[in-house]
Amino acid sequence: MSQVAGSKSLTAGGLMAALAVAGGAFGAHGLEERLEPAALELWNTAFHYLMVSALGTLAGGVMARLGLATAWGSACLAGGGLIFAGTVAALALGGPRWLGAITPIGGTGLIIGFLGLAWAGWRGRSRISPPAS
Repeated sequence: MSQVAGSKSLTAGGLMAALAVAGGAFGAHGLEERLEPAALELWNTAFHYLMVSALGTLAGGVMARLGLATAWGSACLAGGGLIFAGTVAALALGGPRWLGAITPIGGTGLIIGFLGLAWAGWRGRSRISPPAS
């Protein structure tokens, strides 16, 4: 994975983390009296998983900077996290129920993305030379 792809993963992960914090804060302070408890729980779940995927995407960017090939893992984490969080948040706000059929696509992307990071870590092929003794 190139340095450019690593930079893209770090940028995407940072933006997603910021969105997760903002969304969580909005839920806690702007929606707590407007949503039913079950809907608020859905909202919190959406932004919890967005943060998890953001941290994974950031990890993929760091791994890329270390020379590990994780482009597809980071892409699956970012895309999966946005799809999962977006559909769950929309459902919490009363969106159409058919969005629930799309949510598992995002969850599958998250699983595949984390497996991609695990695979890259297990393979351990880094282009960085070990420190000199």
